[in-house]
Amino acid sequence: MLTLANLVAGAIAITLTLRFHAYESAFWLIIAAAVCDFFDGFAARLLKQSSPLGVQLDSLADDISFGLAPAVVMFDMYGQSTSYYNLSADIIEPLGYVTLIIAAFSALRLAKFNIDTTQSTEFAGLPTPANAMMLMSLAVLAEQGHVALYQEHIALISVAAALLLISPIRMFALKFKGFGIKGNELRYAFMLLSLIIIIAVPAYSVLAIIVIYIALSTVRWLFSRS
Repeated sequence: MLTLANLVAGAIAITLTLRFHAYESAFWLIIAAAVCDFFDGFAARLLKQSSPLGVQLDSLADDISFGLAPAVVMFDMYGQSTSYYNLSADIIEPLGYVTLIIAAFSALRLAKFNIDTTQSTEFAGLPTPANAMMLMSLAVLAEQGHVALYQEHIALISVAAALLLISPIRMFALKFKGFGIKGNELRYAFMLLSLIIIIAVPAYSVLAIIVIYIALSTVRWLFSRS
């Protein structure tokens, strides 16, 4: 039920986006979907009701809420924006469909996660919930006039976000094996920095926190490789 609630929240977010361009409402629905996504696995383990069906259903729900929903938001926002370079309609209209690559690459990301046994303590590529919340928060900032996004920017951001999903960059997970400082330095530092950002710039906090998460993970990955 929690997994299906995740899916339904994503479906409603898509509907509100296409009918009313209500990006802020869609954003909060995706937050609700993320909460359901967090607790469905927890509830399954607590009730000892985990099964292969749950694994498959979880991925399908995630692709709707964290793959298709942000793709639709970016597609809709593209249609509501104008061209920065005043490109002709023959170029600018087909370019808008590039935003839907987010849904495709989210499905690929989720499928890879299901068969990759190395992602229990860290992730390969940006997790789909983080990617969805980053894009949805960007749409809310644009809706509220905090940032100006043109069609070319939206297409470029969509491609970059899609590539982050399937990138080889190892992203650290906020999973604590213990609550001691040793071994959790990066996690505690990230959580403290996130709290400071929420207090200092609440409007930009979600976008800023996820961008910092990507940056920290990339630096950590590069150092580990060297």
